[in-house]
Amino acid sequence: MTLNEYINSIKDKRICVIGIGVSNKPLLEKLLEAGCDVTACDKRSAEQLGEDYSELLSIGAKFSLGDTYLENLNYDIIFRTPGLMPFDEHLTKAAANGAVVTSEMEVFFKLCPCRIIAVTGSDGKTTTTTIISELLKVQGCTVHLGGNIGHPLLCEVDSMKPNDFAVLELSSFQLHSMVCKPSVAVITNISPNHLDKHKDYQDYIDAKSSIFTRQDSSDRLVLNSENEYSPYYAGMAKSSISYFSRAKSPENGVYCEDGIVYRVHDGVRAQLMHADDIKLPGTHNLENYMAAFAATDGLVSDETCIKVAKEFSGVEHRLEQVRIKDGVTYINDSIGTSPSRTAAGLHALKTKPILIAGGYDKHIPFDALGDEICLHTKALFLTGATSEKIEQAVKASKYYTEDFKMVTIDDFKQAVLAAADYAQEGDIVLLSPACAAFDKFKNFMERGKYFKQIIMEL
Repeated sequence: MTLNEYINSIKDKRICVIGIGVSNKPLLEKLLEAGCDVTACDKRSAEQLGEDYSELLSIGAKFSLGDTYLENLNYDIIFRTPGLMPFDEHLTKAAANGAVVTSEMEVFFKLCPCRIIAVTGSDGKTTTTTIISELLKVQGCTVHLGGNIGHPLLCEVDSMKPNDFAVLELSSFQLHSMVCKPSVAVITNISPNHLDKHKDYQDYIDAKSSIFTRQDSSDRLVLNSENEYSPYYAGMAKSSISYFSRAKSPENGVYCEDGIVYRVHDGVRAQLMHADDIKLPGTHNLENYMAAFAATDGLVSDETCIKVAKEFSGVEHRLEQVRIKDGVTYINDSIGTSPSRTAAGLHALKTKPILIAGGYDKHIPFDALGDEICLHTKALFLTGATSEKIEQAVKASKYYTEDFKMVTIDDFKQAVLAAADYAQEGDIVLLSPACAAFDKFKNFMERGKYFKQIIMEL
């Protein structure tokens, strides 16, 4: 079925699109241009929506805006925004009354004519997804990058060819209750995250499983051998499973031993490359590459893998070197939105950094991060809503000493400037907050760009 055929099949339905954002706006425009009866729902006001409101109004959109935007969801089809969980009382009531609750991404899976490689996990999703995309592109494939990165793909689906690849980064918000069947599914790792949104940790773990539960034996699931939840997922899988590992050789997959990365097929290993060939620093990036190699096994050559590993410079806001000034290196790791990701960033550096941390509270425990900060940082500058919680975790660590430099400054810019002022020649100043950015910023990207702006103005 093409997108136009799908839209024609729902033309006589009352349609609601919740969230006028990056992915849903093109969908709204496509539906309205086809003459569908569409209501756009958003918590923001018409004034806050600005041009988006006036543009959609001009092509026939109806609106439900403001604090009551979810009241009276009396529609046949509801496209939810990823940030609105499917167990929201308004959605469950609408579904009970007969509404079909779906999403832009779920419809994309239904219509996509090409092979889909989908990536999820608590950390490393974007880098792994981007590496997979780079591997396929260097191999000469046509790649459509989307999901949480790239751009919305649904409105481009009719131009995709069967031999193309769609490479998607998917969050737990998108996957929760979503019907999807990628040819290859990757789960990079699982650790506590987004507990402010999910019912509980188990709900988060199970949401991730939606990426593979509808696969069959013709599909592939890539799992992390070292992650404690991989056996749980493997027990649910009907697909073939490939593992990546830093500790042991899997029956099928990719692993690293003594600095050598190997492919393994039916227990027989073959050398792929030296781990030192990988340009991106840190063991977490080694894992990202091994996950990508396992996902693309049989699709790209060893030569392509080596070329990308040696040349790919990484993704913005991920251990991104901003500048060196007066002998001090400034690194933007604003993607560090969880304790585990910040810990990975600390381990990737050869020098103990001056760490800037803190932000929006996702109700994730910071206990283990306290140890990491005491062991692997020179000083800590805290800012944002979680400052007190992180400070308590540091002071509770058995590695904490009274002479450890720890400062709390609520204003983000002043915290960055204070860290820069404290730094001496040879130091690293690292922004890796271990928290989301929503207490002060729209997202981690806005936070990272502001950090870079401050540093470039020093």
